Amino acid sequence: MKGKKTMKMTNFRWKVAWLIFAISFVSYMDRVNLSVATPVIMKEFGFTKIDMGLIQSFFFAGYALMQVPGGMVAEKFGHRFTGSIACAWWSIFTALTAVASGKYTFAIVRLMFGLGEAPIYPAFAMAEHKWFNKDEKGKASSFILNGCFFGPVVGPAVVVWLMTTFGWHHVFLSFGVVGLLLAWAWHKYVTDDPKDSPYVNEAELAHINEGRVEATGEKQIAPWGKLLRSSQFWALGIQFLITDYIMYVFLAWLPMYLMEVHKFSLAKMGIWAAAPWISLMAVVTLCGHYSDKLLRNGMSQNMVKTATGAAGILLCAGALYISTRTADPMMNVLWLSVSLGSLGLTMSASWSSVITMGGKFAGSVSGWMNFWGNIGGVLAPTVTAWFATNYGWQAALAATAVTGICGAIAWFFVKPDKAIV
Repeated sequence: MKGKKTMKMTNFRWKVAWLIFAISFVSYMDRVNLSVATPVIMKEFGFTKIDMGLIQSFFFAGYALMQVPGGMVAEKFGHRFTGSIACAWWSIFTALTAVASGKYTFAIVRLMFGLGEAPIYPAFAMAEHKWFNKDEKGKASSFILNGCFFGPVVGPAVVVWLMTTFGWHHVFLSFGVVGLLLAWAWHKYVTDDPKDSPYVNEAELAHINEGRVEATGEKQIAPWGKLLRSSQFWALGIQFLITDYIMYVFLAWLPMYLMEVHKFSLAKMGIWAAAPWISLMAVVTLCGHYSDKLLRNGMSQNMVKTATGAAGILLCAGALYISTRTADPMMNVLWLSVSLGSLGLTMSASWSSVITMGGKFAGSVSGWMNFWGNIGGVLAPTVTAWFATNYGWQAALAATAVTGICGAIAWFFVKPDKAIV
């Protein structure tokens, strides 16, 4: 009887997945906090839309600059150290947002916040490569993405409640403390190799390593010369620039858009701004499950991921354009939800592809992809603010929709079934 018990597989890797979900959730809560608090902060400090767009762009500038170095740090020092330091760093600067006193101090704090958060997703990519079976990559990636997208689901309502009850400063202080606790949990429970974890038995370790072919010995640096000569590498970055650009337009400006164009109250905005993100979470969950199932049934990675990646961004762009022609507030929210939800197909394909394409260099490859994604993040708040100020919100959204065509074309050069290195 005792022997049979030892053969039962532990499932600690899924507890790691839930911790990834929790940290991703807080990281995006820390981003959405500012966009929800934007109307109150603009009024208190006399900021314009372009001022707020530039402040948000400083976060993405820091975040983009540290993506590739962050991936290299994750590969050099391991995802345990890198993830815990990144989470602690950005949480401190989230809390410091509460003491910012003007647009320059807001900009500096957000820049430092972005620099600190940048290594977390390369670290997660490394953790997923080490901790999950080759047939679990899609499902594991959905924990990262759903954590990210759950932040904007509950964020507006939670931030509105904290602001109206305690003031906007407490929003940033509260989430800074939560982030520090999660940094401690990551360091305590997530080892660089599952074989070193006291919570993983031999059966689970064998399952994780099933079919894995990996070189042993010293940690290696990614072959950047070869990577930079790869058309796949560039296509992966370009499609994610467009994907993240569209998503960050929603993240930065959806609350303000609903209040200015459709006259939502602060409380009503706190409820309905969540709808597009709920749609996105639902699509990511289903896509992670069914993409793994299709691959197990023999469909090629190239077919599954290229189709979902390209179709997702085209559907997103089409629905976003339709939303600009829709005057009814609830129908507008519906089409915005279809738009952002469709982008979940592309997000899922992107993150599951980067793990397969990068292999043991998934940290560097994901850092590259996220670097380009956050160039989109640098551009999205300020470019959208400029369009909205000069031509109106509907023109701003229509211009965003047009970019989706370029993203879809790029997917046909990604070739996610072919390892880059």
